[in-house]
This record gives sequence, structure tokens and C-alpha cells, in this order.
Amino acid sequence: MKRRNFVAVTAGLAAAAPPARASEDRQVIAAGDGIPHTAADYAAQLARLTAGGSLHKDSYSREGVVRELERRVAAELGKEYAVWMPTGTLANHLAVRLLAGEKRRVLMQAESHLYNDCGDCAQTLSGLAMIPLAPGKATYTLEEVEQAASRAAGSRVAVPIGALQIESPVRRRQGERFDFSEMKKITAWAREHHVGTHLDGARIFLESAYTGIPVKEYAALFDTVYVSTYKYFNAASGAVLAGPKALLENTYHIRRMFGGGLNEVWPFAAVALHHFEGFSARYRKAVETSEAVIASLAEDQNFEVARIANGANIFRMRVRGVNALVYQQRLLLAGITVRDPANEWFSLQVNETWNRAGAGEIAARFRKGLG
Repeated sequence: MKRRNFVAVTAGLAAAAPPARASEDRQVIAAGDGIPHTAADYAAQLARLTAGGSLHKDSYSREGVVRELERRVAAELGKEYAVWMPTGTLANHLAVRLLAGEKRRVLMQAESHLYNDCGDCAQTLSGLAMIPLAPGKATYTLEEVEQAASRAAGSRVAVPIGALQIESPVRRRQGERFDFSEMKKITAWAREHHVGTHLDGARIFLESAYTGIPVKEYAALFDTVYVSTYKYFNAASGAVLAGPKALLENTYHIRRMFGGGLNEVWPFAAVALHHFEGFSARYRKAVETSEAVIASLAEDQNFEVARIANGANIFRMRVRGVNALVYQQRLLLAGITVRDPANEWFSLQVNETWNRAGAGEIAARFRKGLG
């Protein structure tokens, strides 16, 4: 923290003389997609989930509560089969590897997680050629797909497209969604041309709450879908990859080949399954609460609110007349946790903790932070 900011914060807090911080179970954590937990919280949750003795352990990430989670996620997505994965990186990688087969080119967003944040895993470990589309955008178009396919097929050595991936919402675009109408056109083209389709749906349950489109409707467009189990189903780690049984039922062999056949993952699967049940209804309620809060703050001249175009659970806010760092500390004491501001703007996320208080009370907490 810069010296002048430190002085501003300490002076501002001293002048405000705030009350004691709100209790943890009442705190709205407007940062992250899920409910944060300490090691002690997680251990206590596992103790509760195992107390009845009915939870069955897995063996090398198979059977027991892991299989329960796989079946439950597959059913919710409308898919035939699902397999647990230790990371979303591996889930996405294995999906495009299996779908592409001997046709080595894979299309995806230039802003996607698999293209940017996985150390070129698919290129290095599976020999795939990753073709990035639409740099700086969340959505690539059918026209771009057709152009890429034409270039590949028309090369001196034909290299047909084997698979394409769509990520939605896009983390690198602050949760901007892939245009749904374009998604339908692209996946229809892919089926017609025998190109495999994969949805990086790490946050697709969040997107569904904002669009009203059921997750099954998204998933039906794709051969395979990956869903994160730690981002908002609150497991310590993990992912689930769902799709056709014929494609995925022996994936545990490849998972082990890549070092992902962990001996016991029941502590991840049990927590994810617990939070998965009833999530959509709980999250819709959190979204409704947050929308009422956003509307209230947008009408208040002390606040400026900016929405992400075609976005999901991320919005931006700044306050007028108060140092942002001072406001952040006052807000914490009022019962709302936010990340550090950037150029006076706060980036806020909606998660299940927005169910811890009513919209009126949360809006009042934001105003209380003004001092």
C-alpha cells in the first residue's frame, strides 16, 4: 500500500469509528464464485458429511461417493456418462484429445483458459494443433469457423478440423457469455461436418441463472461438457467431464496415464455432491437478491455501477467522495468483503453468500460503508 493510501485509510477509519465486524456466517463475500472456507471449515464439513457412516470412499478416483457425484452431474447435464477429473485443465485437455482423434486441429477462443493458462498441455502432450479464434472477444462466429476449416482442408497437406471448444462464460472477459445463437449455429455446423464439440462449462450453472437457459439445453449442443466442482460447488479441488459413455467410460486409463488417478478423492467429491444438490434454486435466489441491490445502488448518486455486457455474475462499482481503500475497510466491518479496488473500481461477484441477508439489508451495508 502506498504511504498516502495508508494515511488515508487509517485516518478514514479513525474518523468513522465503526462497530465490530459482522459475524462470519452473516458476511457477504462479494469475491469469488463460491463460498470460501478455511481448513477448519472444510474439516468440520467433512465430519458432518461422514458422521452417519453412509459415505463410501473411492478407490483411485472410482466408485463410492465419486460415482454418486458423476451420476448426479451427468443426469443434471442430460449426458449419458461422466468421469471425475482432478482439474479442469485435464478435463478440457482429455475432452479435445478424445474428440479430435486423428484429426489434430482444434478450434477455440483465443481468450479461452485452455489456450492461455494450461502451459500448452494439449500441444505438448497430445500433439494437437490449437487454432485460436476471435482475439479479445468472448464469441467467435460461424463464419470464422468456416474460414478456419477451409484453410485447413485447402492446405497443400490437408489437416481437417477434429474438434472445437467453446468456453462460456469467459473468465478472461470478466464472465462475458458466448453468444447463444452463434453457439447453436456453430455446433450444428460441427455435427454436419463430423467435428467433435466440447463445452468448457466450468461456470455454466452460473450462466444459466442469468440467461434462464437450462444447463441441459446448453449441454445438448455439445458432445462433452466440463463442469468445475471447486469454483462454486465448494470442493477443495476437482472437475467432472460428461458425455457419451462409449467415449468416456475408459477415460480413467488416460486419466491415470496423465497422473490424475489419485488414490482417494472422496473428500473432494463428498463436499461437491453436498453443494450440488439444490444449487440452482439457491443460486437463482442469490441472483435475485443481487439484482435488487444493484438496482438500488444504481439509483444512488453516491455509487456508480457498471455491468459487463452480455455478462454473468461479475459487475463493477465505485463510490463517490470516499477513498476506495477506506471504503473497502468500512465495508468489511459493515458485513461485505470485496477484493482490492483497481483505479477506484471494485470488481464484485455474486455467489451463494448473497443469500445471507435480504436485498434491503445488503444495500444498507453498502451505504453504511460511506461513513
